[in-house]
Amino acid sequence: MTLRIANCSGFYGDRLSAAREMVEGGPIDVLTGDWLAELTMLILAGNRLKGRPGYAPTFLRQLEDVLGPCLDKSIKIVANAGGLDPAGCAEAVHDLATRLGLSPTIAHITGDDLTGHPLDLTNADTGERLAATPLTANAYLGGRPIAAALSAGADVVVTGRVTDAALVTGPGIWRYGWGPDDLDPLAGSVVAGHIIECGCQATGGNYAFFQDVPDLAHCGFPLAELRADGSAVITKHPGTGGLVSVGTVTAQLVYELGSPRYLGPDVVARFDTIRLSSDGPDRVLVSGVRGEPPPDTLKVAVNYLAGYRNTMTLVLTGLDVEAKARAAEEALWARIPRESFDEVDVTLTDSGLLRITVMDADPHRAGRAFSSAVVETGLASYPGFYALTPPGSASPYGVYWPVLVPASEVRPRVFINGKELPPSAVEAHAAHASGGTGTVETPDPTRAPSPPGTTPDTRSTVRVPLGRVAGARSGDKGGNANLGVWTDTQERYDWLAAYLTPEALRSLLPALAPHRIDRYELPNLKALNFVIHGLLGRGVAASPRMDPQAKALGEELRAREVDLPPHLRG
Repeated sequence: MTLRIANCSGFYGDRLSAAREMVEGGPIDVLTGDWLAELTMLILAGNRLKGRPGYAPTFLRQLEDVLGPCLDKSIKIVANAGGLDPAGCAEAVHDLATRLGLSPTIAHITGDDLTGHPLDLTNADTGERLAATPLTANAYLGGRPIAAALSAGADVVVTGRVTDAALVTGPGIWRYGWGPDDLDPLAGSVVAGHIIECGCQATGGNYAFFQDVPDLAHCGFPLAELRADGSAVITKHPGTGGLVSVGTVTAQLVYELGSPRYLGPDVVARFDTIRLSSDGPDRVLVSGVRGEPPPDTLKVAVNYLAGYRNTMTLVLTGLDVEAKARAAEEALWARIPRESFDEVDVTLTDSGLLRITVMDADPHRAGRAFSSAVVETGLASYPGFYALTPPGSASPYGVYWPVLVPASEVRPRVFINGKELPPSAVEAHAAHASGGTGTVETPDPTRAPSPPGTTPDTRSTVRVPLGRVAGARSGDKGGNANLGVWTDTQERYDWLAAYLTPEALRSLLPALAPHRIDRYELPNLKALNFVIHGLLGRGVAASPRMDPQAKALGEELRAREVDLPPHLRG
């Protein structure tokens, strides 16, 4: 017997029809969705300042399609769409149900919001101390409050900030009764949650080998058949487009990953113990995951308003592109000194785009004063001058700032139809693990495994793009970027592990040269994971990069040519 947990949203803005597709496409027990990327909390904070809801209203649009069928089929609904206002979202669900003539039991979970609480505002990544006043501060809760809500009879569970994997771990605890010391099953559920929480990225979306994915335009969303031992089969509904394979699952496993010791509030999941195997067409078995007790701290996502930003992009064509870029800058800074801004970023892309971003506490200086100065150079600059946008005003921007808080200081609260569950009912599910199997390592974020001592044989090689033998997927981790690279055979992995050191990565992607790079090996997945520290500056909302979430970094790497032994080319 398995618990079939389906995903219908990987981000705020995902396909609205997905909830209906998952409910109608085949049997499921739980419908989940993830709306809360790190950037989303800042977006919701901005909405709230403008008098709009602090939750994701698209969840209500999806729920309107499926609430009745889910109640008829006894499908539980678990979503983190509550954002900054889980109570308000639950009330909106109640109003929707009333309008539809339905009477579900609705739970909402709070306790994650630590805004205004005394916090140690030391950045968990950089060690810097925050002087600004936080706009939001939300701890990442785990799956046990969700399990408490389901055990109390909830049909719909709305949460605020929980870990992405908690949407799967919570139902697993509810169904199988895992205690805090059931570390391996908990770790398996975390891995399953990590795989399906980004929607179609587990079923062929954004896949390096996208040509192998059938009917990508109608890609089905993923579901996990979670078992009592924590193993799971990742699959999708029959008849939908897309692909579930060892490759597509591996791609998602290395997405937004740091160390193989994946820390969470319920368990530390060892990603270096994961084993993948085919279980039939569009079915991949995930097994063997080991768990360790969770840390005694929780991560807190702090956001603060840092100032105003503006970007103008000039197009450079023809000959002497670099000289034209210098001329454009000289003309601009002659009108408004570069030193007058708090921060300036100038990037010249390979395709001839000169992207100039300024940041400042003064909205006028970063706004029309800057953008109009750019336009004023139009007849006194390089030949072929034109910009991609007219002059415009500056926009406020925020910064994501991760900090840690003792787990004992965060108390999740569960409400059923507006009435709070007794603390004892929640604490029965929320007890902290006191130990378990395996050895607990002390996390050391400054240390990464050493590269292998062997070097690749270059006596007889061919020059080919790395992407012909390796896949990659990249993403953001606050101000850091992650870059996962994998291949399909042991022989290719042995070569990749020997060749792709941090130094080789810097050589292939020179823009990474100024940054510290940690490398981690995942031999069970035939994969390597790199964490590039500081590449995204202060995070996606503040990053001046054209690709502020490093989504394309993996594809940039795959396009670089490497010296490959001919027999590995295939």
